[in-house]
Amino acid sequence: MNPNEVLNQLKTKLKAVREHFDEEIKKLRTGRAHPNMVENIMAEAYGTPMPLLQLATITTPEPQLIQISPFDPSNIQAIAQAIRTNESLGFNPVDDGRVVRIQIPPLTEERRLQIVKQLGEKQEEAFIGMRKARHDAIDLVDKAKKDKQIGEDDAKRIEKDIEEEINSCKTDIESASKLKEQEILKV
Repeated sequence: MNPNEVLNQLKTKLKAVREHFDEEIKKLRTGRAHPNMVENIMAEAYGTPMPLLQLATITTPEPQLIQISPFDPSNIQAIAQAIRTNESLGFNPVDDGRVVRIQIPPLTEERRLQIVKQLGEKQEEAFIGMRKARHDAIDLVDKAKKDKQIGEDDAKRIEKDIEEEINSCKTDIESASKLKEQEILKV
């Protein structure tokens, strides 16, 4: 077993955790319209569920408005229905036969606190992913130590490097979370 291999695997897993966390927090509302809020909503088109990103162009012409222009106008009802039935967003889309418009209502204090709570849940999911990655890396080190591939000193050094990587990733996630929380709570 190569110590660099363990660290590279760990870095890859932590990078995936961080990217997933970043994608998840992009979906949280901050009171401003953003295409990420709706791009992954699944709408029934041509007999199969497809993400809106593949069915339409999503733009934000105004800070409080999302505009969805379907590539095929026959899908407009399915798109509007998919957005309407997504309860986590709570949007009420309006379509004029050509485009779907979603007016983003200003966030109430109660709704802001709910979104901050969702942010905390996303952060905890990221921490769980990090702990799993650390556990896997330490298991590899323990197995190599047991099989006499590495010595006790090398194992301690690798475990220290693993902890440094974990702490670095945790700090990144916490700072991104704090920034997003400030953005959500800003009126």
